[in-house]
Amino acid sequence: MKIPDRVKIPAAFWLGVDRLNIRRSELLRHAALPIQAGQDNVHLSTVQFFALWRGLEALSGLDVGLQLSQSLDGAVMPPSFMVAFHSRNLDDALSRVARFKMLCAPEELVIARDGEKCILSVSWPYGGGNVPPSLTDATMAALVGLARAGTGNKVVPLRLELRRDRSAMVSDYFGCPVRWNADHDRLVLRVSDLGLPFLGYNRELLALLDKALTTEADSSAAAGTVVEQVRWLLRRNLTAGRPELRSIAQELAVSERSLQRRLSEEGHSFQSLLADTRHELAREYLVEETLDIAEIAYMLGYDDQGSFYRAFQRWENATPSEWRARERGKDRRA
Repeated sequence: MKIPDRVKIPAAFWLGVDRLNIRRSELLRHAALPIQAGQDNVHLSTVQFFALWRGLEALSGLDVGLQLSQSLDGAVMPPSFMVAFHSRNLDDALSRVARFKMLCAPEELVIARDGEKCILSVSWPYGGGNVPPSLTDATMAALVGLARAGTGNKVVPLRLELRRDRSAMVSDYFGCPVRWNADHDRLVLRVSDLGLPFLGYNRELLALLDKALTTEADSSAAAGTVVEQVRWLLRRNLTAGRPELRSIAQELAVSERSLQRRLSEEGHSFQSLLADTRHELAREYLVEETLDIAEIAYMLGYDDQGSFYRAFQRWENATPSEWRARERGKDRRA
């Protein structure tokens, strides 16, 4: 699925912000976003969306994601959850959430089974692995809330793994063992719970919603320009090594020559997009203090650390270490 980097801010987000008594203008100021970002039906990039959540954390603390999630009811739901509530059972509902999440954001729900465990994780292809903890909390709470409201049972996960520090509020809500400061953010459910029937199952309504959302999802995927599609594939594939024009063309089901021509028509080349994508990711990775320079060079597909240093100096007129130190200085002064 070729998903453009466009996040449609759901009405539920702003409703939750209002219920937490946070002024929209104050949130935007803390997020360092223009006032236009607070308008209804606006689309933001993943980086801007993450900035909103970090603004919330700055105003209300790391537990704000769970607080926002609990302040909402079923009156306002994103499309993926709206259709999920009419599913046959929990397994069916999670599959629909995964299928239709792209209607609001370039966010991927990954569902994996391992024996008696069902492992749920979320990835943001444009996020650089730097998801705000509050957003992760809200996402995991929404999935558990879906399971509980849909089945009418207090579904308790087997385990929750979070990269964030310990929180009593999070522990109380999920009611399961929590692994704090983990390497991944993951929610582990019992496979036996996946068969729990949903109280709101409606076969006819489900068919109508499926058809409408499938049409919308196909239109959304087709709407992205070739440049947007290539950018997304580059971001996704870079950690597996340097992507080649041939492999990207194969994923888009076009010839290399055709892809080069279409990129040229949009004012770009494959090499310029690769360089731009590396530049964007380098800045995102360098902000993450847990990543060292050598690891970032590898994640960006460079053969050696020296090549990364030379490229970064061309982009920023500074070494990666100098740029990182400068950005940390800005944070301390803010």
